[in-house]
Amino acid sequence: MAPRTTGSARADLITDAALDLLAERGMRGLTHRAVDERAGLPQGSTSNYARTRQSLLEATVRRLAEREARVLAPGELPAPGPSASPGPAPDLSAPAGQDALIAGLALALHRYLSRHPELLVCRYELALEATRRPELRAFFDATGRQFREPLVALMAAAGSPEPERHALSLVAWCEGLMFSCAAGSYSRSVPSEAELRTGFRELLRGMLGH
Repeated sequence: MAPRTTGSARADLITDAALDLLAERGMRGLTHRAVDERAGLPQGSTSNYARTRQSLLEATVRRLAEREARVLAPGELPAPGPSASPGPAPDLSAPAGQDALIAGLALALHRYLSRHPELLVCRYELALEATRRPELRAFFDATGRQFREPLVALMAAAGSPEPERHALSLVAWCEGLMFSCAAGSYSRSVPSEAELRTGFRELLRGMLGH
């Protein structure tokens, strides 16, 4: 991998500052000037990077997706296909394979809820803004496919006869839980990893019939 350039380092600094502002002040607090101040950059730096508000929002969505991908760590989930590591790939349609999938999902979701709730607040701010900006809605939805498509593949490998529909049910369950714990009435009651495993097991085995 090529070393990080000064330009990409500045881009990360700007978009991380934008995420900080979203979590702290909401959408109204996200301005080019405020990002410059939060990032400790000369006035005009954010405008040079993202001239319009739309471009700043898109860059912030892109950075959010990068940070969420690191938090969720899909490498901890069993691969839905031939294994790149020594030994056979787990059979996700068998109970043991589903247990591995359940454990990976619970670990990733617990890490997100317990360590990075501010990213969830940012996601909700951007998702609501996308309902008012069709051009942002298209960009937001396209960025989200990188998280949905692997789940569809996992559900298919786990034996789902309707992987698209079951992936939607899985996403909806996770989204509901995340909203309740990050911004809803359960904000002080984040489930334990063991409780999340139980929830995923009930959901997946109910859908898959095991």
